[in-house]
Amino acid sequence: MRADRLVSLVLLLRQRGRLSADTLARELEVSTRTVLRDIDALSAAGVPVYAERGRHGGFALLPGFRTELTGLNHEEALALLIAGSRRGAQAFGLGSALASAMLKVADALPESSRDSAADAVQRLLIDPETDLLSRRQLTEEAPDAVVAEVRRAVLAGRKLRIHYAALGQEPKWRTVDPIGLVTVREQGYLLAARGGEDRTYRLSRISAAEQLDETAQRPNQVDLDRAWQERSVRFRTGGDQVTVLARVHPKRREELVSTALAVLAEVEETDGWLRMELTFQDQRHAEWALWQLATNAEALSPQWLRSSLRDRAAAIASCYERHPES
Repeated sequence: MRADRLVSLVLLLRQRGRLSADTLARELEVSTRTVLRDIDALSAAGVPVYAERGRHGGFALLPGFRTELTGLNHEEALALLIAGSRRGAQAFGLGSALASAMLKVADALPESSRDSAADAVQRLLIDPETDLLSRRQLTEEAPDAVVAEVRRAVLAGRKLRIHYAALGQEPKWRTVDPIGLVTVREQGYLLAARGGEDRTYRLSRISAAEQLDETAQRPNQVDLDRAWQERSVRFRTGGDQVTVLARVHPKRREELVSTALAVLAEVEETDGWLRMELTFQDQRHAEWALWQLATNAEALSPQWLRSSLRDRAAAIASCYERHPES
């Protein structure tokens, strides 16, 4: 909306000082011509914005101009600034809204506290993109327009038509009753019902969405946390699960436990290693989990898993026995 954009423009000039039309256009995701029209609109409304000519020119506000947009106190604004540093809003297509909100929050702080708040945000990092081993967190993203349409249907309580690709299947259209949205480790999920049965859809696998006029068939009240827990239990106890008996070095125990669906039994052996019985979602999941631990774990059963890990290791060893091409 134009009103929101005009407010964001004023806040950008207040917090950053003089900015060129091109810079403002990039920040607001509009054309330079739109920025110039907005500047004219602000001037006509009495906002003291002026242009500075020359190579390093741009637009600026008269010193001392301040907008009164919120009634947040210092602690409330600081908490929102820190929370706003997280990327979770991206999962629901609210990234641009979050950026705009953070501008308003920063502007709400008293002049004397603004610098200290900015320093606090710099010194607190939540959910970095890489871990200590420089492994990048992989986040599958859905198109903003698709997520926005899904979000509108969820909040409006309307039926939703989605073009969805289930794992290993061709995409097809489905009509669902949306219940709520959940984000887990920056992955967004739609909780819905279809034909009276609970369904969970990963947002990144929805290529198109259309809100329908028909009212969704869903409860008036919902406990999303409980609903997610129940679906998680059904997921862990369904499918082609496999049970594995393995010896694991204690220093890698937590890594394996965090990957497995469940630990059925655990005994410490005389050499300090752990004999563990675990369940995995399927054969591929079990092979992947044990392979990550290299020589810090040994699959004892089933035999197909031992054979699969042996063949994979032999293939890699054979590769490195050859001389590299010059």
